[in-house]
Amino acid sequence: MPGSIRLHVDAALAEGASIITTPAQAHYLGTVMRRGAGDEILLFNGRDGEFSAHIETVGRGLATLRVRQQTRVQADGPDLWLAFALLKRDATDLVVQKATELGAAELRPVITARANTHRMNADRLTAIAVEAAEQSERLTVPLMLPAQPLASLLTTWPRERRLFAAIERSTPQAMPSARGPRALLVGPEGGFAPAELDLLRAHSFVTPVSLGPRVLRAETACIAGLALLQAGDCR
Repeated sequence: MPGSIRLHVDAALAEGASIITTPAQAHYLGTVMRRGAGDEILLFNGRDGEFSAHIETVGRGLATLRVRQQTRVQADGPDLWLAFALLKRDATDLVVQKATELGAAELRPVITARANTHRMNADRLTAIAVEAAEQSERLTVPLMLPAQPLASLLTTWPRERRLFAAIERSTPQAMPSARGPRALLVGPEGGFAPAELDLLRAHSFVTPVSLGPRVLRAETACIAGLALLQAGDCR
């Protein structure tokens, strides 16, 4: 059903199952999108694939949905993570939205010396990721981890996963289109502090990379880097 409304739900999906929406989803269906009983939508939960469903009832507090047939089987996306320095709210929102659209499986906010903020609203960012997954026709929603200091991120990092660190104003290798477990690390506006650069270079799983000759805004670097890093998946 091209162009259909898609909703992410937590419940298990199977033909004939009855789903009760959240109040926010009921408001979206009935008030924002003006859908009513009998209208068809699509559902996914990140585990069971995508299913068609129809609305049985919709009111102010909830809507009930009846699951019909499966429209897509569950499939894995790229094994790609994004670690990014916390930015101002609007910029962080944009990073989460676009990283979701680009297929990132995990989002790892990082606290750095030059970060614009050390605070994040995890519930709000998760809601942004859910909406982006619904609109981009993803079958999963990326995992949103709590913010952590850069040193902690590196200490606990899984060694089998290559971490490509975008370093501005430097001449490391160009961003490769890698496969397998991989991740992109983007620093804050103003870049990593000298001590943080030394810390990154001390870890063998970190590969410094360049995103080109121009200095990019941090949110632009996240988008460009993710696109480049998974280019090989599209071949």
